[in-house]
Amino acid sequence: MKSKDLQKVVLSKYQKGDTPKQIYHDLNGGLGLRTIERWCQMIRRSGTITLSKPPGGPRLVRTRENIQKVKNRLRRKKKVSARKISMELDMSERSVRRIMKNDSGLYPYKKVIEPLLSDDQKLKRKQFANWVRTNFGKEDTLKILFSDEKMFDIDGVYNTQNDRVWAVDRADSDKNGGTQQKRKFPQKVMVWLGACSKGLTPLVILDVGTVDHTVYIEKVLPVALKYGNQFFGSDWVFQQDGAKPHSHHLSQKWCRDNFPTFIEKDR
Repeated sequence: MKSKDLQKVVLSKYQKGDTPKQIYHDLNGGLGLRTIERWCQMIRRSGTITLSKPPGGPRLVRTRENIQKVKNRLRRKKKVSARKISMELDMSERSVRRIMKNDSGLYPYKKVIEPLLSDDQKLKRKQFANWVRTNFGKEDTLKILFSDEKMFDIDGVYNTQNDRVWAVDRADSDKNGGTQQKRKFPQKVMVWLGACSKGLTPLVILDVGTVDHTVYIEKVLPVALKYGNQFFGSDWVFQQDGAKPHSHHLSQKWCRDNFPTFIEKDR
């Protein structure tokens, strides 16, 4: 609610006999009690609320004209930085940010990365979701052992956006851990893990050669079978993604012969 609207509300309520405290509670903290009391005093003196002009000189940059220029620029292209707009419109970057945030009510959002799916892939995902809804109740989903692999390298992971080193200059930053060295061809390992409502399986580290269906059958699936039976007994479901070692016909046959139930690749 704008200041003029608040003034009208306070004036109306006070003329009807409400006290400043009653008006304060009715506005639910939208206006300070001391301000309401000061306005009520003005009403008693002059019959209206007369406020002095705000302090300071007139706006020179955040004028209506410049605000409209920024809005028009954003209307043409949303993906643009405040720095670029400030250079185009010949105003400070700080003023542009204030116009975008305070005057236009805009906030910067990062792009969200999502998979690029074809129409056929979208259809298959929808069919799989409908199949799960049809064949699994809520209690059944608690008996699914989910599994996946992830590749790690010995250089580790760092966050380029949030990892910061506070220093007086670049040289001082470099001395205090401001560089992250990365090999061109770092050594990598594949790690497998299973997760379910009962807990996690042990990690299976696959650090020798290529992970094909033979390695998957020999090192991973027996671990999934052991801990699935340990968690749920003989009534549970094994889930895996569509990676080639998983969808190989020998891997599918091993799952079919050993697991109580598993989600086949055609699903």
